Amino acid sequence: MKTIGLIGGLSWESSAEYYRLLNRAVRDRLGGLHAANIVLHSLDFAPIAALQAEGDWPALDRAMVEAAAALQRSGADLLLICSNTMHRCAGAIEAASALPLIHIADPVTTAIKTAGLSHVGLLGTAFTMEQDFYRGRMAKAGLDVIIPDEAGRAAVHRIIYDELVQGVIREESRGEYRQVIAALVDRGAEAIILGCTEIMLLVGPEDSAVPLFDTLALHVEAAVERALEA
Repeated sequence: MKTIGLIGGLSWESSAEYYRLLNRAVRDRLGGLHAANIVLHSLDFAPIAALQAEGDWPALDRAMVEAAAALQRSGADLLLICSNTMHRCAGAIEAASALPLIHIADPVTTAIKTAGLSHVGLLGTAFTMEQDFYRGRMAKAGLDVIIPDEAGRAAVHRIIYDELVQGVIREESRGEYRQVIAALVDRGAEAIILGCTEIMLLVGPEDSAVPLFDTLALHVEAAVERALEA
């Protein structure tokens, strides 16, 4: 079994889900007392979030490259960034590291196309929804990615940073997400991408009239496949 290197703490709420789901998936595949071989490099999210807000992506690239190097020294065979937003730094990691990086957008794109869908709504941080590093990658694969209007994007982003990454779950926020999802469906979305690894803490299939694609769960599945391949 290959060792999975996790760049975590982005936030630790979702990193804990990565750890739980990776181990459960390996146990389900191999049975008995089996668990995943994991190395975790967990960052302090407060300075990361501050750099995001400042738009200092070169500094964030450096922090992520250093995290990847630490994981390689610790014996990781492959890398996961436990965050959709921080895949903005994926290119810098791939340029600096000899380890393969499983990009979170790729298994999501594959799952959507396998389901025969092409018009999808995207929820995530403002960075993920508005910048090209994520939507552009999916567009190149043939997906039409729809994002919420300005007010919807602001609500989705605010709830992620003010609540979900801090472990706060509020019914009124679930209601706001339901409204944003419904608006995307009205605009032609055939499915919704939960493009932030904390969103699944708040919404589930019962909150959407169309299928939801959980990026964290799909990322985990892809990592386990890679870790267990011959």
